[in-house]
Amino acid sequence: MVMEELHEWTADANKALSVTLVRSAQDALSVIDEDPEARALLPFNPAFTYPIFGEKEKIYGYKGLQVEINMASGSLKQYLNVTYDEKLESQADDIEGTLFKFIPSDYTKSAEIFADTVAKDAESFVPPGTQIASYRSNDDEEDDVEYGVWHCKWDTPGFREFHRRAQLFVLLYIEGGSYIQEDEDQWEFLILFEIRPHDTAPTGASYHFAGYVSAYPFWCYPDMVRMRLSQFVILPPFQGQGHGSQLYNTLYDYALTLEKVAELTVEDPSEAFEDLRDRCDLVRLKEQLKDSKEMAKGAPVDKKWLEKIRTEGKYATRQFLRLIEMLLLERLKTNRSPERYKAYRLQVKERLFRFNYEILAQISPDERREKLAETYKNVEEDYKRILNSLRPVEQDLWEWIETPQQSA
Repeated sequence: MVMEELHEWTADANKALSVTLVRSAQDALSVIDEDPEARALLPFNPAFTYPIFGEKEKIYGYKGLQVEINMASGSLKQYLNVTYDEKLESQADDIEGTLFKFIPSDYTKSAEIFADTVAKDAESFVPPGTQIASYRSNDDEEDDVEYGVWHCKWDTPGFREFHRRAQLFVLLYIEGGSYIQEDEDQWEFLILFEIRPHDTAPTGASYHFAGYVSAYPFWCYPDMVRMRLSQFVILPPFQGQGHGSQLYNTLYDYALTLEKVAELTVEDPSEAFEDLRDRCDLVRLKEQLKDSKEMAKGAPVDKKWLEKIRTEGKYATRQFLRLIEMLLLERLKTNRSPERYKAYRLQVKERLFRFNYEILAQISPDERREKLAETYKNVEEDYKRILNSLRPVEQDLWEWIETPQQSA
C-alpha cells in the first residue's frame, strides 16, 4: 500500500479518542442553566495516548474513526462506542482489544444499559471514603457550585473498583504516567467531586468526578516519613477554575495533620504543576511569615530560624529555600537598597553553588563565576514571573534591581 493510501487509513489517536462525563438529565440541566457552553457535558480529547496505542499515537485501518469512552460522571462506569466509516477488515488495529488492557472489564457497549447506569448513579452514587474538605466555586456566592474532597486508601470500601476506572486519566493526561500497584497498601488518595443538589437522591445531592491526587509515604530518617505526591489530575472540563490549587492545598493541609509526616514532596513535577505548587506554597508561607521580624531584616536570613520554619511547615528543603528567596525578592520591590540586593544575590548564589557543586567544582573560578551569574539571572527572572502571576506588578517596580552591577 502506497504512503498516500496508508495515510488515509491512519487516525491520530489523540483526536479519534474522546471522553465524555455523562450526567442524568436533571443534573445536565443544572449545568446548562449555570454555563450556557456546558463545558462539563462536552467530550474532551486526551493529551497523550502513547501508553495505549504506541509511541506514534496512531490507529491504523479505519476511515472516519471515533473512539468514545463515555463515563457516568460519578462512578465512572464506562460505555465504549467505536464507530467508523470504513474498515480494513484484515489489517485494522484491534481497538477494543487494546483498550481492554487498560480499562476494567465491566464496561458496556450498550447505550441503553449505560443510560440506565447514569440514571441510577444520580440517585445512589456517593463518593468512597471520608470527606475532609469542601469549598464553593466562588466564596462570595452561596448559590455557587460546591466541591468536596474525599480521602481514600486501598481498604476504603468501593474505592479499589472506583480507582480502576479513574486511573485511565493518569495515562491520558500525565506525561510518563503509569498505573500504580494495588498491593502497596500505604498509598493515600484525595478525590475531588463536584456536588450538585439532587432532590430525589438519599443524600440530597449528586456527585461528579473532577480529579484526584495520589501520595505515598516514604521513610525519612530517623523515624518520620516523607509524603510524596505522585499523580495529580484535574479533568479538562474543570481546569482553569482554581480546582488544582484547592486540591493541592487540601493535600498539604491533610499532611500537616499527620504527626509522622516530616515534609510533602513532589515526584517529577511538570512545569505547569511546578508553577501551581510554587504559587500555593508561596501564599501559604507568606501568610505564615507575615509578621516575621527575621524576614524584615532581609538577606542573609538566619539558618537555624529557617530550619525551624521549614520543619514547622513541612516544606521540602529545596522548595522552602526557593520560596524564601521569592519572598525576599518581593520585599526588595519596596525596600530599594543596593546593599540588601547584593546580600540577597549572595544568599541565592550560595544555595545555587551548593546545589550544583559537583559540576561547578570541575571548572575554573572564572567560568564558575560566569556560570553562577547566568544561573542567578535565570532564577531571578523566574521568581519575578511567579510573583507577578500572583499579583501583577508594574515593570518599573522591578527596574531598579536590574540596574546595579551583578558583581556579587
